[in-house]
Amino acid sequence: MDTRLTEISVRELVARLASGAPVPGGGSASALAGALAAALVHMVVELTAGRSEASEHEAALADIRVAAASLRSELTRLVDADAAAYASVIAARRLPRGSDLERDARRVQLEAAIREATRAPLATARSASDVLELAERLAPIGNRNAISDVGVAALLAAAAIRGAVLNVRINLPYVANDEELRGEADAEIAGLSGGLEERERSARDAVAGRLG
Repeated sequence: MDTRLTEISVRELVARLASGAPVPGGGSASALAGALAAALVHMVVELTAGRSEASEHEAALADIRVAAASLRSELTRLVDADAAAYASVIAARRLPRGSDLERDARRVQLEAAIREATRAPLATARSASDVLELAERLAPIGNRNAISDVGVAALLAAAAIRGAVLNVRINLPYVANDEELRGEADAEIAGLSGGLEERERSARDAVAGRLG
């Protein structure tokens, strides 16, 4: 790619996602959803901290603020990392394979590219799960006037997890059986997916309770 996705306008990014090009795709969209969720969590913290009714929660709000900023940065990075990883897969698949040497070189590059294309969405799912946890923590204590934004953050974080897990799963069959990544990724996505519906429902219920 000639430019980073995170450096173009929202309009252009949406247009690129809508195009027939395979990059960017669902992996980058998932990372973006997670980054937006982290940003909303951070915003609600800023709208809550310093208010008299939140005085007893200042320490917790400070922790959530720092974590949300870090996760927003990481997920924003993964928007580009995921696209770059899959672009490398496409480039490797297009390498010549007319000779044994070319086929060996292509295989090595393709295997390396697929590993990265698996690691990127796995990192997205992991970070988005952390964002969902922040939304769960913030829902009972966030500024009631912005509590709907916590709900949106939780929904976006859950969507980011689900989307990223799909991208891990579509790449895993191409990771060699003897690769440690294959077993590790299988176990991790099972852990990240397990209980996700309950976590999302819990956050929604907490928000609904604050909405009145």
